[in-house]
Amino acid sequence: MVKAIEENADVPVVHMLTIVPISLSVGANRLIPTVAIPHPLGNPNLSPEEEYKLRYGLVTRALKALQTPVTEQTVFAAD
Repeated sequence: MVKAIEENADVPVVHMLTIVPISLSVGANRLIPTVAIPHPLGNPNLSPEEEYKLRYGLVTRALKALQTPVTEQTVFAAD
């Protein structure tokens, strides 16, 4: 779906996912590895403050990826 949006609507898309090889196989361009399958954008075992930091970091990474021109598949891992 993300590949089709980028190709047909010319809109950059970030795919936030837990299993990178699957998205690499379908051709998504901007990939953000996330936490875990049942909780891709959070961790219920963290304190509210720690979870906020985790989510803030993921969203910040996604926004940076949207601003980054890519010509091939790129995984934007944690800094």
